Amino acid sequence: MTGLDGFVEKSGTTPQTNSSNGTALPLRPKLNGEVPSKDSLPPPGNILTGKQEHYLKRELLSQQVDFEITELASTTALQRFGAPFRSDYGEVAPVDSDLPILRFIFVHHVRNFPFLDQAREKEFWQDKLQVFLELFAEKHISSSEDRLEESKRRKLAIKAKKLVELMMVSGIPTASGYEERIRFSELEVVDRGAQDQGLLVNAPEGHSINGWDVNVAGVRTTSVKRTIRYHQHAEFIIRVRQSGKPDHYVGRRYGEFAKLHKRLRTELPGKVLAPLPRKNKSSTASTFFSGGDDDDASSVSSVSTHNTGFTHDDGGSLRGLVGKSHRRGPSLTPDRASPRASGEYRGERITLYREDQRVSLRAFLRTFLQNQQIAESKAMHDFHTSNVIKLNEEELEDLDRRKAMDKKRIEEQKQFYEIARQRAKELDVYMERFRRDIVERNGLTTLFKEIKEKERIADLTTEYQKFAEWLRIEVAATIYHLFLAEDNSPELFAQAKRIHSMTPYTALKQVIRFANPAMVMSGVLDLFLAQPFGTRSLAQRIFGYALNDGIKAFQRSIDALVTKINNDVFCEKLKQFVNADEHTKNYVRSEAAVNGVDLVVAILQSEHIVPQLSPEQIGQAFNAYVAWNNTVENVDDDMKAGAQLFAYLKQLLKMYTRQRDKAMMLSVIEEPVTLHLFRDLFTIFYEPLIRVYKSANVYNSVTDFAAFMDDMFRVLEAAQRQDVSADPNQTVQSFIDLCARHQDNFYKFVHEVHIHDNGLFTQLMGWLEGILEFLRHGPKGGKLDMNALFQGAVDVHQIDKNAAIQEIDNLIKWQEERKKWHQDKTRQKMAAETSSSSGGGAAIGSPPGSATFRSSDFGLDQSDLADLDGADDSESGGASADDSEEDADPIAHERKRRMRNQDHLRRTAGEPVKPEVKELKNLREGFLSMLRMVLAD
Repeated sequence: MTGLDGFVEKSGTTPQTNSSNGTALPLRPKLNGEVPSKDSLPPPGNILTGKQEHYLKRELLSQQVDFEITELASTTALQRFGAPFRSDYGEVAPVDSDLPILRFIFVHHVRNFPFLDQAREKEFWQDKLQVFLELFAEKHISSSEDRLEESKRRKLAIKAKKLVELMMVSGIPTASGYEERIRFSELEVVDRGAQDQGLLVNAPEGHSINGWDVNVAGVRTTSVKRTIRYHQHAEFIIRVRQSGKPDHYVGRRYGEFAKLHKRLRTELPGKVLAPLPRKNKSSTASTFFSGGDDDDASSVSSVSTHNTGFTHDDGGSLRGLVGKSHRRGPSLTPDRASPRASGEYRGERITLYREDQRVSLRAFLRTFLQNQQIAESKAMHDFHTSNVIKLNEEELEDLDRRKAMDKKRIEEQKQFYEIARQRAKELDVYMERFRRDIVERNGLTTLFKEIKEKERIADLTTEYQKFAEWLRIEVAATIYHLFLAEDNSPELFAQAKRIHSMTPYTALKQVIRFANPAMVMSGVLDLFLAQPFGTRSLAQRIFGYALNDGIKAFQRSIDALVTKINNDVFCEKLKQFVNADEHTKNYVRSEAAVNGVDLVVAILQSEHIVPQLSPEQIGQAFNAYVAWNNTVENVDDDMKAGAQLFAYLKQLLKMYTRQRDKAMMLSVIEEPVTLHLFRDLFTIFYEPLIRVYKSANVYNSVTDFAAFMDDMFRVLEAAQRQDVSADPNQTVQSFIDLCARHQDNFYKFVHEVHIHDNGLFTQLMGWLEGILEFLRHGPKGGKLDMNALFQGAVDVHQIDKNAAIQEIDNLIKWQEERKKWHQDKTRQKMAAETSSSSGGGAAIGSPPGSATFRSSDFGLDQSDLADLDGADDSESGGASADDSEEDADPIAHERKRRMRNQDHLRRTAGEPVKPEVKELKNLREGFLSMLRMVLAD
């Protein structure tokens, strides 16, 4: 094992006896005491070095995890698990399970989860859950290959594989005690630096998103003549910057933002769009202090900052990020002290017209630009490039004034976080003690036992009181960030306050107090799940109608495509493939992969699917495929007509596939076991929680929450009324005091729930500590003796020693190069962010109180976590489909899909390729037997 600074920890500890086989094994190496790595030769008595042990174990575990995750799709997977699932071959002993890793996780971390530990073996696990999962597996819902996209199940499978692999690699130690990993001390420095560089997205300059650097830089008034009179309107000035082009400005009224939103809905149907901020006519007043040299800051207001008809109404309109009526004199701002006399120090009251609306619309535009498809749309291009305007002197002054306001706002945020971080830093000594208490054995149980026994925070031990103080700072920083610091904070503040004002807390409290949710939900379930005289239940009918509507919609699309294709043989063959058995489908897919052709071509050419095509029809299909490729890759309009046939065939295959998926889901829902499983899950999870909530008088907390929300809005409004020159210490303290006033009510809620939980919290903490115990100390069944495995295989001539050692060394070299590659990518990303922020943006550090716990506290090695992130980046590069876009133009959709794949290849260009492993695969059987013994407890 290794430390954080690039050195390797060697374990020379006293051996302990493995209870399973009586052999003496060294203790697992601890995470302290660091010595330089010496891995050129194996330790005495071993055939493998520490690194070779670790990466051999890792490779074999990876192969086994991959096999087990893949096998979950099999209809017989649960039968090979062992207890509690039934098997056609009799009871499967743990040492005979084909899926030892998943069986171990299920037995120790799923079956004993609080609530589920009360489920009956036959009635729930065998007769309901096993039947349902086997039934779902038999339906063979389409895969990513069928859809030419990464399905949600595939993404979930990739993530599950990596998490299980991480858990096993970190949790199961090797017997020698000399296991070690590759370390790059620089890598961790880079990671820490990356965490401290948070690019502030509301910076006015240097924030390029998908090729657009935009800022709603100012506001001006324009006059529009209607019938007789001229009417004044606010026009928002947008500064637009693109690479290689000069900056330009466009003016847009609020209604034009609404039209942009509407155009995007038309151009990109089905795309989920962020809502347009509500119209906000409030203005912002602030005091800019200036001396004799600061003429720009104190110049006369422009057209957009004049105070025409503006009144300070603190109750009616939304307050901005910086307030309206509160004025703070120079004497209250010690950090702005001047050598001049107070009479010489002059301030000017400036009204920034529609300032809140400006920053909320800037957030709105930048949110849209985060999506590449929206950023590349014609609507967005026209919005930012049409009707360029030239600014006069007054408008340029207004832009400078608002830029200064943005700068002051960012400085205020940085000061807030810095002060909050300083206060959190004062608690470091106590937080270190708290961390040690938690990571020690039964630390979580001890914490909740303390909460259960002590009625007030003041009665807790010193470490826990300091932890509560640290939490106050964290919550205060979060509230500030959400409702004051961001461009969209005024909009979020208005929404939250509106929802709060409309919530009937008193009525809600009485309903919760006197109603019986368990009985209500039980009655609702009886209503929806009842099957009178064996007919379908109401829930089945509702889901059935919804799925049938989807099936009918697909059928309409299919009918239209069949008409366009005008070839019944082609259409029938695609339909027969979709409805064929999995063996036939897999054979056709493998043929497509071997021949390097599209799946549609392989289907039409296959002799295993009827009807058979004539040579002329095969030639027609192949010519359409050639035309399709030429049109997609070369934008060849001359061959577009021929390519259109193949486009229709691909769409038809996808429509058939999705229609079948819905039909299969409908058949699953109509099975009686689905309803029974749903009712059992409700009984297992919901009813115990309801009993706790009733006995703990949770209804009293509704009033406490309403009081907290009232107080929070008062503090936020007071902070909004403050000038930007307000003392940051006072601002920080006001938010911390807010949390302190209500912390006892929150603690009372947790305490009341805990003392009436019937042991639920204790069970939950025990479950979590069971996982942590495995990660820190490994399974009770022993350790993996990689040296014995390797030496035994060499002795029986199962593997060639030199070839196997070479493969392990190649894996180590690949891991080193891969870590270095990810390290370089991280550096490049940091450099890009630094150059962005240097162009006018600002970077603020990480939030206060971060880095309290380390991954090593919970038995997870930091380098293994880094490898997990790197694997996700490398493997999840598939394209996701946009159905509406594909329906509109399948050729353009395919072109974009290939471009996304090429972009993924560019991003992973230079990534080291994993070396081929042949000899080590011969160790799999012996490793599996050893793994079964270790995980058999």
